Formats: sequence, structure tokens, C-alpha cells
Amino acid sequence: MQEILSTIIYSCLGIILMMAGTFIVDLIVPCHFPTEIKNGNQSVGYITAGSSIAVGIILKGAVISPSTIEITQGLLEGVGSTILYFFIGIIFCIIGYLFMKVFNKKYDLNKEITNGNPAAGLMVMGMFIGLAILISGVIY
Repeated sequence: MQEILSTIIYSCLGIILMMAGTFIVDLIVPCHFPTEIKNGNQSVGYITAGSSIAVGIILKGAVISPSTIEITQGLLEGVGSTILYFFIGIIFCIIGYLFMKVFNKKYDLNKEITNGNPAAGLMVMGMFIGLAILISGVIY
């Protein structure tokens, strides 16, 4: 019964953190994701997909990490560790995005995304997924 309860708690926590992660990414990219997606902005669609995949990868690492550190760890402590690792991972994804903006001086990444440039969206999508894989490896 304890495993079922843990599964339910971590699943609900995962859904909430997925929404929070997507919301946080929406804050750093200077356009309103729901509006841009309604307008058919493929760039924002790619970024949303990439950030969702990235958040899922980070969450997997955050959920697994507490359970591999100490099997006897309490549920509340495990949930706390998951939340902490999740936010650390999201912060590093944001830092990666900001570095990308700083180092790409030949074009304004935010403007390209707002204008719906699919290449800019794919680039950011790949960056988020790549960073998430790296970050999840560090979290394990």
C-alpha cells in the first residue's frame, strides 16, 4: 500500500511541477505562450514541447535521486528533495537559455521566437532537452 501511495503522491507532484516548470520557462521567454500558440507560432510550440520534455527529464532525475540515496528515507523528506532538485534543475535550464541569448550576438533570439522563427524554437528546444539530460545525470 505504501508504494501505491508514493506513486500517487509523486505523480500528482510531477504534474504540478510540470505545470510550474512550463510557467517558469514562459516567464523567461518574452512572449505569452498560450497566445502565441493560438496564433500558430511554431517557434513557441517547439519551445513548449522542449521545455515539457526537459522538465520531465529533470523530474525523473529528481524523483529517482532521493530514492537511490536512502531507501528508508521518509516520504515527506523524499518529496522535499524532489522539489529542491527540480528547482535547481529548472534554474540551470534558465541559466542555459540566458547564456544562449548572450552568446548569440548575430540575432536577437527573443525577437526571432516572437516572430515565429521555427529554427529559433528548435534551437531552444534542443538546448532545453540537452541541458535537462545533463542536469538529470548530475542529480542522479
